[in-house]
Amino acid sequence: MGDSGPLEILQNSLLGAPIIWKGDYPYFIHPISDGIPRMDANVLRATRDLIVNSVDWEEIDLIVSVEAMGLPLLAAVGEKTGKPTVVIRKRTYGMEGEVRVDVSTGYSESTVYINDIKAGEKILIVDDVISTGGTLQPILQTLEDMGVILQDIIIAIEKGEGKKRLEIEKPNWPIRTLVKIEIIEGKVGIIE
Repeated sequence: MGDSGPLEILQNSLLGAPIIWKGDYPYFIHPISDGIPRMDANVLRATRDLIVNSVDWEEIDLIVSVEAMGLPLLAAVGEKTGKPTVVIRKRTYGMEGEVRVDVSTGYSESTVYINDIKAGEKILIVDDVISTGGTLQPILQTLEDMGVILQDIIIAIEKGEGKKRLEIEKPNWPIRTLVKIEIIEGKVGIIE
């Protein structure tokens, strides 16, 4: 991986990722999205650099991610840029101003809680994967309803139709992805 650029490092790490099935939903397993298999530091660094180098940091007040697998990216990007970070958590804390959001993925439903994000703040959302958009959409809608400025949204890995659907339904949301994949004959393929 010595001379590979960050995008190539991330793409290569996805090829050969294990696939498991949750019902009829194909789920790829990757260190960025699952924390297993073990993360090569070069993959995290490459993903962080792809994010850091593509953002106008003068326009960002706060970096936000969703528990749990957005956390490695949130920490890496926050540390590199010096910008403050906040995690949208899966448990309630009862803090003043806490906002509850019901979300759903391709295979589960849950509730998350937004704390310490204020109207008028310009935020960057970083997260690991978008597939159906069922987690991201209600969170972004709630943040927008709170008066937060969705300045930039970067998802490391795109799988499925969620991003395309949200681009049609909410064209003002600046959702970008680093790598688009699909599962072909039980294997991860990169879509150029």
